[in-house]
Amino acid sequence: MKMIRTIFKKELIDTLRDRRTIITMLVVPVLLFPILISISSSVISKSIKEAIERELYIGLMARDNAADFIQLLEERDDVNLVLIEEIETGKKLIQNDSLHAFFLFHDYFDQYVNEMKSGLINFYFKGTDENQIEKRRSLQLLESYEEKLQEERFQKLNLDVQIINTLDVQEMDLASAKERIADFVGGLLPYFLIIFCFMGSMYPAIDLAAGEKERGTLETLLTSPVSRMQILLGKFGVVVLTGIVSACFSFLGLYIGIRRAGEIPPELLKTLLGILEPESIALLISLLFPLTIFFAALMLSLSIFARSFKEAQSYISPLMIVIIIPAFLGLLPGMELNSLTAWIPIFNVTLTTKAIIAGHMETMLIVKTYLSCFILAAVSLFICSKIFSHESVIFRST
Repeated sequence: MKMIRTIFKKELIDTLRDRRTIITMLVVPVLLFPILISISSSVISKSIKEAIERELYIGLMARDNAADFIQLLEERDDVNLVLIEEIETGKKLIQNDSLHAFFLFHDYFDQYVNEMKSGLINFYFKGTDENQIEKRRSLQLLESYEEKLQEERFQKLNLDVQIINTLDVQEMDLASAKERIADFVGGLLPYFLIIFCFMGSMYPAIDLAAGEKERGTLETLLTSPVSRMQILLGKFGVVVLTGIVSACFSFLGLYIGIRRAGEIPPELLKTLLGILEPESIALLISLLFPLTIFFAALMLSLSIFARSFKEAQSYISPLMIVIIIPAFLGLLPGMELNSLTAWIPIFNVTLTTKAIIAGHMETMLIVKTYLSCFILAAVSLFICSKIFSHESVIFRST
């Protein structure tokens, strides 16, 4: 055990001297979340504010109908009314983003309304994400007009408008704030944490095996009175540590980013900070620990097999795609932790994180997730030790 600690300290000191490791392990995780949160919150809030305050360009083809609706639009300071003569002209203006909405009133609109029937209006718009606020504002114009027509109709009938309200439904949302944001934050957070664990372990894994081959220091270490397993565990411990430290610093970066973001509503800010409670962080780190062991064993195996630092990079870098795919799948809607998904590595970590953040933790499913991760970690470490025990693999010729 003493020799393992000695090797661990030696390798850790060498690792901390590497600028690339410090950047990927400490600097990137701390800076990434504040930058992302600051930019995204400011851009989103700015775009929403602009969409709300922007003048609406409304195209209208009334066909000598709805004079009161035209008057309503002309009286509004936030609406620019464009009278359209041809239907195709209105459609083209919508497609060219020259109009936010185009209202087409059918020929007998006024007649139908006066006869207590429904007047037909075609509402043309572009249903892209960036036009959703303008679409909602345009619909509100129609809703205001509809309310006006209803009041006039009920006055003619000498009836109270409230007579049509047969139900008074009061929605009571019992989902907590954590539950409402669990799908988004719970999927996105482990996605980044898994990437940081992988990136934080990558350069030390390459440097402590393939890098030492290039420098010629691995042979010296192997001739020392220490078993291969002790050497491997010393190196392995450093690689795992850098991965976990990288994840921990990403939590710090997330906290700084949330605190510094000035555009987050107070209720949402309180909820996000609640996710970073010590208990939640400890659970998430404990989930990442066996996963980081798997990453470390996998990358060390490839690094030991490689002949050079560059070759090790070419083996390990594509693994990022393999890691990202199951982590990304956990972001998709409808994905839930169950008796099957709890056994799927990486994917189960994402889903378990969602459950932890939402507060829906089923003990047996979480146990299966831990068991799956630790089995994977043990198998990968065993394979790594076998690879490290063969000199023909370590010192294979070019």
